[in-house]
Amino acid sequence: MAEKGLKITVRPLDGQRLLVGDIVRLSRHVPIFPVERMMELADVERLRKGARQRIGWAALFMKAYGLVARERPALRSWFLPWRIFRPLRRPAWATSPESVASLAISRPRPPDSPPDLLALDPEAIYWARIRSPDARPLLELQAEILRYSTAPLEEVFARQLQLQRVPRLLRRIILRWNARSPAPKRALRVGTFSLSSLAGEGSANRMHPTFLTTSLTYTPLDDLGRMNVTLLADHRLLDGVPVARALAALEDTLRGPIAAELSGLG
Repeated sequence: MAEKGLKITVRPLDGQRLLVGDIVRLSRHVPIFPVERMMELADVERLRKGARQRIGWAALFMKAYGLVARERPALRSWFLPWRIFRPLRRPAWATSPESVASLAISRPRPPDSPPDLLALDPEAIYWARIRSPDARPLLELQAEILRYSTAPLEEVFARQLQLQRVPRLLRRIILRWNARSPAPKRALRVGTFSLSSLAGEGSANRMHPTFLTTSLTYTPLDDLGRMNVTLLADHRLLDGVPVARALAALEDTLRGPIAAELSGLG
């Protein structure tokens, strides 16, 4: 009996998936290494649940990391290849005076997307840029995250939607320049650190691709109120010891100033 071939469906990737692929491609040139710390956050969770308005863990980590980065310029810096910064004729680094968080948010695709695309890939990832999270109240940060999560895509992610429509070669040039540029707007366009977590889905993504100097992720709380927090770092600017100390300071900040602010919201 002759075998019948399977009917294979082939579809071209859309601009959003191509953009993600270009970001992954760029991240391959960054020597990222992970450092993890098991944090005791049962008291923070109790205060978070007791707040009169819901505050998500993303807002807590974003503000806490911004506070830690105030005293650690390397967490607000990025690597400059010598071809980009020629005056020194050697690699250099640039530092932003403030932190800018790049928060990964998954949102449903627009309803007018092609039906086959909606069936195959119903959600897409977008990156929200939140400036100076350390200087903003938790309620304001949470409201900003909610705005990025619910407002029309054209309103809050206009630049990303434009970049998705750019020809691929030009888009890669733009991404590479944004990643390695010493320009003042670089931090506002891509962030000084990123935050990506699947804790809300009950999962962990400890080695997600990134081209920023540091990227933060965390797992769901366990039954003892512990959370495994991972900080990915660029080895060209950071070594293991300062990253481990930054994680220790992050836990102290969550259990100190952040817990105190949550207590005031109870």
